[in-house]
Amino acid sequence: MDLLELPPRMFTLGEEPAAIRSISYHSNDTKLFKALCDCLTADEYEDLKASKLGVFIKFKELEFGWTSRLVHFMLCFQLDIKKKFELWSLVASQPARFSLIEFEHLTGLNCDYIKDLENSRCEITKAFYHCDEWSRDDCMRLGYLAIYAGYIDGKKFSSATPASLARLVMELENFENYPWGRVAFKVLMDSLKAKDLYKTSYTVDGFIQIYIFYLLQNNVNNFVRKDLDEIHRYAQGCEDGSESREE
Repeated sequence: MDLLELPPRMFTLGEEPAAIRSISYHSNDTKLFKALCDCLTADEYEDLKASKLGVFIKFKELEFGWTSRLVHFMLCFQLDIKKKFELWSLVASQPARFSLIEFEHLTGLNCDYIKDLENSRCEITKAFYHCDEWSRDDCMRLGYLAIYAGYIDGKKFSSATPASLARLVMELENFENYPWGRVAFKVLMDSLKAKDLYKTSYTVDGFIQIYIFYLLQNNVNNFVRKDLDEIHRYAQGCEDGSESREE
């Protein structure tokens, strides 16, 4: 059987941008998460974790380590594809796809199609310290907004929070059933696709933890190491004027 013809790499093998300095992400706001825990009772927190958006809390509790170099190398191994919301990387001669399908499968979030994903802005940040007398529903609303701001939108901590979607929280059932998976996926992919990998530092927006989980689940880390060894051998071969060959 003929091998599938793949698109070209975005970066030539052995000439990928080096991970020189700082690669960070915004969805690790420990102050936001602590404030959320402080303002909710134990029962309210468990209700939030058991909700349709509780997957973000569960991932936070798993305390994934930030494997910045793995993310960087996967972006460097990208294939030059035309699909805006798919990320294909060539790892150990095998294509690895990250798309809405994988995102939905791993998170279980509602990723149904919706015509317009709105994008206006407002601020919500200080409410945690004024909610002592709030009702359970209002505390749940605040918890959902924290998930929205900290994980779904996942932008710079000092940024205002998009408002038109956040307004849905006034109707809890509508908020819970909104396709937040599609929103979270779009934020993440927009950020990953826009990064200048040649910069000495950059920061990823959105719920990058799920991409790391996807890579670890598929043992991509081991294959990346193999590709890096191949790159190293290739570079050595270029330096001494010979081609690198395996015995």
